[in-house]
Amino acid sequence: MSTVRTIEQRRAEHAWRAVKAVAGEGGSVASDYLGLARGAAADIQVNGLGQTLAFWRAKAKGDGDGAHQRLLDHVGSWVGPQMGAPDTGLLEWLVAPTTGSAAYRRATWEALAYLKWVKRFAEAELDEKKGKGRESRGGGDGGEG
Repeated sequence: MSTVRTIEQRRAEHAWRAVKAVAGEGGSVASDYLGLARGAAADIQVNGLGQTLAFWRAKAKGDGDGAHQRLLDHVGSWVGPQMGAPDTGLLEWLVAPTTGSAAYRRATWEALAYLKWVKRFAEAELDEKKGKGRESRGGGDGGEG
C-alpha cells in the first residue's frame, strides 16, 4: 500500500507544481488551461490518449494560446518517465512500432490518474469564481438537487 501512496503523492506534487506555474501566468492561459484540464480525461476516454495528445499538439501550434502546449508538456513530463519513454516525447513513444497495446493502456491509465490531480488543482487555483457561491464537493449532495 505504501507504494501506491508514494506514487499518488508524486503525481499530486507534479500536478501541483504544474498548475501553480500556470497560475503564475494568469490571464487567458490560466482560464484556457482550466477548461482543458476539466475535459482532458473525457477526451482521452472518448478519443484515446494518442489522438488527444496529437490534438493538443496541433492546437498548440495553431492558436498559440499556450494552454494546450502546457497541458501537453505537463502530461508528457509525468507519464513519459513513468513509462520509460525516451526524451523524444510521450506522443512519439506512443506511436512508435515498439510500443505495444499493453504499454499504451498503462500510459492511458497513468495519464488519467495524473489528470485527476491536475483537474482538482486547476479548479482550486485557476477558477476565478472559486469560493463565490460554490458548494464544497467534500461529501453528500450539498442539499441541492
